[in-house]
Amino acid sequence: MALSVGTPAPDFTVTTLGASGPELFKLSENIGQSHLLLLFVPMAFTGVCTQEFCALSSSINEYTALNATVVGISGDNPFAQKAWAEKEGITLKLLSDYDHKVATAYGVAYDSFLPAKNLIMGGVPKRSAFIIDKAGIIQYAEALESPGDLPNFDAIKAKLAELN
Repeated sequence: MALSVGTPAPDFTVTTLGASGPELFKLSENIGQSHLLLLFVPMAFTGVCTQEFCALSSSINEYTALNATVVGISGDNPFAQKAWAEKEGITLKLLSDYDHKVATAYGVAYDSFLPAKNLIMGGVPKRSAFIIDKAGIIQYAEALESPGDLPNFDAIKAKLAELN
């Protein structure tokens, strides 16, 4: 079960690829200046994940205007994420939860991903959205069972507007 609103966001440290190579991203070091919209997606190079992150990349100014930093997170390795971002024009910072610890801590890891299609990869993150406020408290939480569904971005924007 996904973490609920009012819960302190679990801290984590993961790898991301910056301009000069691999870097660490620690949640607690990115809390306080703006709200954080943390978006989990199941896998790079898949249709709905690409659609979601491309749409967000082209509308990032809407989130910046709401005092939010948007980051994406998946279980893919950071080099695959970088190739995906370059191929598709994704400009969000992508975080690699390669060992699925963050998805597990946030309660959004599938036990078995798409078993009907014989994809039994445990730990793959459910498509999920969390708004973490400047104090590190979860103010919005949405975890979707179907990987084909998108978060309610109208509700996310409304919550971010409310927090400002």
